[in-house]
Amino acid sequence: MRTSEGVFDCGDLALQRGGTLEKARIVYKTYGTLAPARDNVIVYPTSYSAHHTDIEWLIDPRHCLDPSRYFIVIPNMFTNGLSSSPSNTEQGAAGRFPQVTAYDNVMAQRRLMAEQFGVDRVKMVYGWSMGAQQAYHWAALFGEAVERIVVNCGSARTAPHNFVFLEGVRAAVQNARTSEEGLKAMGRIYAGWALSQTFYRREMWRGLGFASLEDFLVRSWEANFLRRDARDLMAQLWTWQNADISANDLYRGDLEMALEGIKARVLLMPSATDLYFQTDDNRIELPLLKRGRLVEIPSVWGHRAGNPTGSPEDAAFIDKQVEALLGE
Repeated sequence: MRTSEGVFDCGDLALQRGGTLEKARIVYKTYGTLAPARDNVIVYPTSYSAHHTDIEWLIDPRHCLDPSRYFIVIPNMFTNGLSSSPSNTEQGAAGRFPQVTAYDNVMAQRRLMAEQFGVDRVKMVYGWSMGAQQAYHWAALFGEAVERIVVNCGSARTAPHNFVFLEGVRAAVQNARTSEEGLKAMGRIYAGWALSQTFYRREMWRGLGFASLEDFLVRSWEANFLRRDARDLMAQLWTWQNADISANDLYRGDLEMALEGIKARVLLMPSATDLYFQTDDNRIELPLLKRGRLVEIPSVWGHRAGNPTGSPEDAAFIDKQVEALLGE
């Protein structure tokens, strides 16, 4: 598989909520070969706390994001620790890193595609979780330039209950005595929200190679967040909480108008047991989409069903649905 890594320099980026992201940079990775007609492009934005290395498992000839057929680009989100973030910029070091929205991210990503690769139209934007929110933004903001999107365990606007969940995470990190304690607490909170009650009742963590529940919490969840910088996680959490495809000059806060304005084919693919990106949010969105389809992942893996590195059945379900979308 042909791959390439790069950095796209955005310059000083004027932000939607005011202020400037100085010397803004997007770290990205590409997979596959761009067709001469530039008509085989898939954009695959990152999710919360993820680097491209965390989600690239889906890019494989055995899965729906087949690099032998498509040119796939993963742009790392601002604040994820690779692209411009509090942990790797002068602004962050000075304690004045600005607020970055999903809108800011996708506007810069579109520049990346146009200026770096000469791509004005994409075959699909595929996203899970915060990546799904970015996919929704691509479709709402760029009209016919986006042919299809996959909204995998995501929504057009962060729901109030989702916002409250994240407030609990924020409080745990910011009120901890040390950064390490805060990140460990964050991991334990996340463990209860990201997986379903049935997952724990059946002790499905045993199938992942963990000896006990405590072992799972420490080596999976605490370790996952200890990899990251708390400043980056808090900045990205703000982006998540404020995600809204209508919060811009085009739609002026009218979510129904934003959904009705989407021209792309939309695959809404929630998990049946997701505790914070719930299927009901997508059911409300569906009637407003011109070309939308909702298919629920029949999984007990909760939110993690949308990124099923440990569940081959969920991965096969996702592959089938996305391949059908690409064939339409």
